[in-house]
Amino acid sequence: MSTDTPGIDPLQALRAPRDPACDVFLTGPVFLDIIFTGLDSAPVRGTESWARGMGSSPGGVANMATALARLGLRTSLAAAFGDDHYGEYCWDALEQGEGIDLSMSHTVPGWHSPVTVSMAYEGERTMVSHGHEAPAPAGAPVSTGTAAPTAAPTGAAAPAPAFPRCPPRARAAIASLAPGRSEPWVATAARNGAMVFADVGWDETGRWDLDALPDLAHCEAFLPNAEEAMRYTRTDCPRAAAHALAERVPLAVVTLGAEGAYAVDGRTGVAAAVPAIEVEALDPTGAGDVFVAGFVTGTLADWPLADRLAFAGLTAALSVQEFGGSLSAPGWAEVAAWWQLIRTCASQDPAALERYAFLDDLLPTTARAWPLRRAVPTIGFRQ
Repeated sequence: MSTDTPGIDPLQALRAPRDPACDVFLTGPVFLDIIFTGLDSAPVRGTESWARGMGSSPGGVANMATALARLGLRTSLAAAFGDDHYGEYCWDALEQGEGIDLSMSHTVPGWHSPVTVSMAYEGERTMVSHGHEAPAPAGAPVSTGTAAPTAAPTGAAAPAPAFPRCPPRARAAIASLAPGRSEPWVATAARNGAMVFADVGWDETGRWDLDALPDLAHCEAFLPNAEEAMRYTRTDCPRAAAHALAERVPLAVVTLGAEGAYAVDGRTGVAAAVPAIEVEALDPTGAGDVFVAGFVTGTLADWPLADRLAFAGLTAALSVQEFGGSLSAPGWAEVAAWWQLIRTCASQDPAALERYAFLDDLLPTTARAWPLRRAVPTIGFRQ
């Protein structure tokens, strides 16, 4: 967990007695991530590579759940956990370490936890995963559709069956869409007043048909990357793709990698573009999850669209400077330290700094010095 995070509640000014107890609900597979760092290059076939550091942390959907919780959102996660030591560790790390509500989760007797081994080098990572889809509890609803399970692009296996019969009442929910598959809980969450935010993985069918994403009809926001957005809209420009998607969902956000992000509000026609923050990326694992968490935070707090994009990009940029998925998710302490540091750099463009001036109203007047001592994995982590 991030150390000494200020107790900032981004929704404090909006909370009312009858509001949902849960800010964000999400579901999906939890992995045990084993992370090797300090590799100078990719492993070479037929040789043994030695890493200078290693560690472990909850991964998969835990990356996003942790990112949301560290930004002060009351987060509820429905997931299956193995009854092995890995599952026990992940449960404790999320519930006790991050304060995530696991009342919708369950332990599966005799089922082993999915595992991902991640090797970070040259600003990228290579992952090897193993796991089996967890059975849903007896009587729980399952996904509908004819699509075969597909592997998620960030190393997580295909989502487990949607076992929440009735998801908790929440301000927001986060779904992962897949062609030909419908998760019954998504429609239920939307009917109960939750804003549904959705991302999507690579379409292995090659059809790239928005009509094959039935749960998109229940979504407030859709957040594909540039390549996914262009393929789904048959456009050759990410911005054109965002405008096309905004005809299908109220809010379309297209991530552009090193170029930042672009968003269109389909209700008002307002568009916003924010460049990426240039950083030295050590490990991009989980950066997309952190971006979504930052954007959800800003949306629930009712910030202007450009501020939401800027904050999402900032949190993602902070995350890639650390190793690991859930471990690298920044909290308010990291945001405050970065903001304090960046304003003292003589080389910074004042106009660029103005893009983040909204942080002044959110952050404490004093912050710990940068760099911070970040959370580390449980298995001896050295660099």
